[in-house]
Amino acid sequence: MKVLSKYPELRLRRNRKYSWTRRLVEENNLTVNDLILPIFITEGKSKIEPIKSMPNISRYSIDQLNRVVNKASKLGIPLVAIFPHTSSKKKNFNGSEALNENNLVCKAIKKIKKNYPDIGVMTDVALDPYTSHGHDGLLKKNEILNDETIEILSKQSLLQASMGSDIIAPSDMMDGRVGVIRKTLDKNNFKNVQILSYSSKYASNFYGPFRDAIGSRKKLKGDKKSYQMDYRNSNEAIREVALDIKEGADFVMVKPGLPYLDVIQKIKQNFNIPVFAYQVSGEYSMIINSINKGIINDDAVIESMMSFKRSGASAIVTYFALNLASKIKKDL
Repeated sequence: MKVLSKYPELRLRRNRKYSWTRRLVEENNLTVNDLILPIFITEGKSKIEPIKSMPNISRYSIDQLNRVVNKASKLGIPLVAIFPHTSSKKKNFNGSEALNENNLVCKAIKKIKKNYPDIGVMTDVALDPYTSHGHDGLLKKNEILNDETIEILSKQSLLQASMGSDIIAPSDMMDGRVGVIRKTLDKNNFKNVQILSYSSKYASNFYGPFRDAIGSRKKLKGDKKSYQMDYRNSNEAIREVALDIKEGADFVMVKPGLPYLDVIQKIKQNFNIPVFAYQVSGEYSMIINSINKGIINDDAVIESMMSFKRSGASAIVTYFALNLASKIKKDL
């Protein structure tokens, strides 16, 4: 074997040779504090319903909710996000169940805050779990009504805050809703309730399994391209975030996550605000089904999580949260 006469003075591989060296120079790290656990809830009693399009993920009736929240609490996950599977009988054209103080979300908030006061609860503000047409807002002649929808969203936000929700998360993408919600909360003495705005929510093809989980997929008439963002655009996200910050958002969300890492990075570079990423249902199903046929590959999942951290995400909503938290705790 011929020996080279000259060697490079700088060898970057030296910093990668040993495990302890790699740990010293790592640029990003993943902790339990980075994780937000989404939970699906459903009507009835004693129910834990597996979701076919999302392996290992289930819907929980309110009386079974402690099973999953208890795991999250013990693992130190700081925040859970609640999403309801509303009975078709309770869905109507205007989504009025969203304002029912005894709806699934309200029951879940009260139960979690009573039994787990130290874990944060985030609740979704949008009408799609409650409308018979599957859209996030009021519909008239195939058009989503912006201002009229916001009136309902502000009432929905106030109801959730009064039940004990810590973070109100409008995911509807109506223009101006953050400002109206902030004013409504402040006026009613909920000044400390935070707002996580889905500022950059794209009309994506990766939401299918989620819509199965909340029961809106078959009900959706048309698409959501008239109010959710065009996936060909990234500069538009900067405008959306700027407006939401001005209106009072405490954090902003990019959804989906992996296909939009460039958007996360661009927002982080332009604004001094926490940016959250949502690793959506389609991403989850793609990862878990393509890598190991429904069996979670922890290393592959962590690799995907680290891409969010590299791009600048402060926290990640992920259906892998329990598995990740468990692995992180074991590795400490």
